[in-house]
Amino acid sequence: MGLSEAPGGGATGLEDLCEPAMPRVSEDRPRTHSTASSNGDIQVRGPFQAMELRRRDYHVERPLLNQEQLEELGSRSSATGTLQWRTWFRCSHARAQALLLQYFPVLAWLPQYPVRDWLLGDLLSGLSVAIMQLPQGLAYALLAGLPPVFGLYSSFYPVFIYFLFGTSRHISVGTFAVMSVMVGSVTESLAPDEAFLQASNSTVDVAARDAARVQVASTLSVLVGLFQVGLGLIHFGFVVTYLSEPLVRAYTTAASVQVFVSQLKYVFGLHLSSRSGPLSLIYTVLEVCWKLPHTVVGTMVTAVVAGVVLVLVKLLNDKLRRQLPMPLPGELLTLIGATGISYGVGLQHRFGVDVVGKIPAGLVPPVAPSPQLFARLVGNAFAIAVVGFAIAISLGKIFALRHGYRVDSNQELVALGLSNLIGGIFQCFPVSCSMSRSLVQESTGGNTQVAGAISSLFILIIIVKLGELFQDLPKAVLAAAIIVNLKGMLMQFTDIRSLWKANRVDLLIWLVTFVATILLNLDLGLAVAVVFSLLLVVVRTQLPHYSVLGQVPDTDIYRDVAEYSEAREVPGVKVFRSSATMYFANAELYSDTLKQRCGVNVDHLISQKKKLLRKQELKLKRLQKENKLPKQAAASKGTSISINVNTSVTDIESNDVEGSKAKQVSAGTELEDTAARGQEDAKAPDMSSLKTLGLPQPDFHSLILDLSSLSFVDTVCLKSLKNIFRDFREIEVEVYMAACHSPVVTQLEVGHFFDASITKQHLFASVHDAVIFALQHPRSSPVNPVLVTKL
Repeated sequence: MGLSEAPGGGATGLEDLCEPAMPRVSEDRPRTHSTASSNGDIQVRGPFQAMELRRRDYHVERPLLNQEQLEELGSRSSATGTLQWRTWFRCSHARAQALLLQYFPVLAWLPQYPVRDWLLGDLLSGLSVAIMQLPQGLAYALLAGLPPVFGLYSSFYPVFIYFLFGTSRHISVGTFAVMSVMVGSVTESLAPDEAFLQASNSTVDVAARDAARVQVASTLSVLVGLFQVGLGLIHFGFVVTYLSEPLVRAYTTAASVQVFVSQLKYVFGLHLSSRSGPLSLIYTVLEVCWKLPHTVVGTMVTAVVAGVVLVLVKLLNDKLRRQLPMPLPGELLTLIGATGISYGVGLQHRFGVDVVGKIPAGLVPPVAPSPQLFARLVGNAFAIAVVGFAIAISLGKIFALRHGYRVDSNQELVALGLSNLIGGIFQCFPVSCSMSRSLVQESTGGNTQVAGAISSLFILIIIVKLGELFQDLPKAVLAAAIIVNLKGMLMQFTDIRSLWKANRVDLLIWLVTFVATILLNLDLGLAVAVVFSLLLVVVRTQLPHYSVLGQVPDTDIYRDVAEYSEAREVPGVKVFRSSATMYFANAELYSDTLKQRCGVNVDHLISQKKKLLRKQELKLKRLQKENKLPKQAAASKGTSISINVNTSVTDIESNDVEGSKAKQVSAGTELEDTAARGQEDAKAPDMSSLKTLGLPQPDFHSLILDLSSLSFVDTVCLKSLKNIFRDFREIEVEVYMAACHSPVVTQLEVGHFFDASITKQHLFASVHDAVIFALQHPRSSPVNPVLVTKL
């Protein structure tokens, strides 16, 4: 058979190739052919070369292959699984060195560090990141509900730990707005202001409240670190794949809204009640609106001026980005200027502007976490661990792809986990990486995490010597810095427009994630978003696209006849395909849709056939019963004649002879009747065909199931396939399968799918092989196994 295809099977060439033509399927031997260009080149070309595509076809000749023949031709053998756990217990010098370098990546790249080429860039990058770390650390600690100095601690310890264990060269680990607001929701719920009211004057004991919140945040950091290290050691880094990009972007957008609302009290100088749990954001907004008449004017003016300055500096940086060697440190300059003005003018005493307050110099000693809090923090800790890792690994992979190196997701989990674990012991709160600082670290010449180590050393100097200089820094300035830095995440609202055009299912995930996070708070919102996205995957596999395939003219390609107008169904053969794998959730829908698309009411036809066969069977029994009555009467009459009493020996002998003859005649008659009944019984199966029964016959004799979309099979799938074979054979349609992947074939074998009635000869290497075989073997003689068994 001569068949022509568009070279390479490109979609564009295939669409151009479809012209009004009937499918040509002429077979005189079980071999398939396709055509090739004379020089053997296979190239995908544009639609303007459609004529050349038709002239330059390719030809391949091979035998028609079912699964059994394919396994014999390809010498298929069962894949032997390697027992990975055996290698875990092997000990050798090379393995020990590999494990050491795997868990301590710094030992692999630091000895080969090109000092002359990279040190200057890392030094400038580290200084730039440190300048950003200082104001962001102070501000994000405020966001977490903690004294600002703990933001500086969280900008030092975790950064240096990640330098030793991380695999990404460019991400900037440290405080991050989303992580801080998640921590803040936990600290404010477990240590609210109302729990520390002094009985004497009904004011909040700030020192006791801050100490309790620091203990909660540090214990939370230790628990987050334990989760991340544990997941990394068991190679569970793939857990982040369940957080799709629309989900993460919607979640961070909702978190940015939470951050914005949480900073309104510092912008307006209000004292709000601590709230957590569902609808807490709504109640906070309502309370802010209710207390707006009590706004401290000096605080609001300070926040507005600081915000305007920060926006102007950012605009200037964007405009002079190519001329400046490094961005202007707008946040640091604003903090220094605001601190100086606050100290000189006396904003706190004269205008009631709330300031940061005392910042202790030096480092704090390590403190053990509180195990009593573990049970209350475990849910939030897991959510924070997953979100922090998702943000870090997504940024890490972006930079790794841009600069041509690899990021190990499992080692990243371990590195972040150790950063949070050790940081929690030194009273840090959970951290991740910041997108803005990472971009600065890359754009200012950073090449490795040496830049991160340098930035942490600058932060250490500030903690030890310079931190106390910021005691008069207004909290409104930190709130303004936080709000201005939310611009990038708030711009993600434009995803709604782009997703509406690109993929509305992803838009639905985005909207559900955003609304759930806004209404239910960050922890419950993340859980609802993940569950909803997974359920949506299940629903999409339950409602796949089913199609009846037709042959593209003069090719061995089969496409949906509803999409390709020139694709024609092969006469006498139905080809059916699903776009998703068949499993317990959609197996019934697969069977129902198959019977519907075939244009035959299979269940009704089988029911009618069984009714008619039952009537035939009853009629046959009635006829047999009626035939037995006269024969029994004749037999009894012959017996009475032959048993007359005679005293003569001759008469007795003659009677005996006559009696024996009569018995012989009777026996012969019964044998003839039995033979006749046997012949009728032998012809009975022919009486069970649809045509003989007067039932409509399907207009096709073969059904081919394209199983190329199957990625796995379960027991429900196996039973459904067997039922499809049984039902269509009842209506005299033979069923074949095609294009099954080897792992699926193995699962079919393990599930004992193949037997005497369904063999590997019913499974073909491609749809075209199955079509050719079906055309060579049209409708066979109908056989009713149930009827044959009964007769």
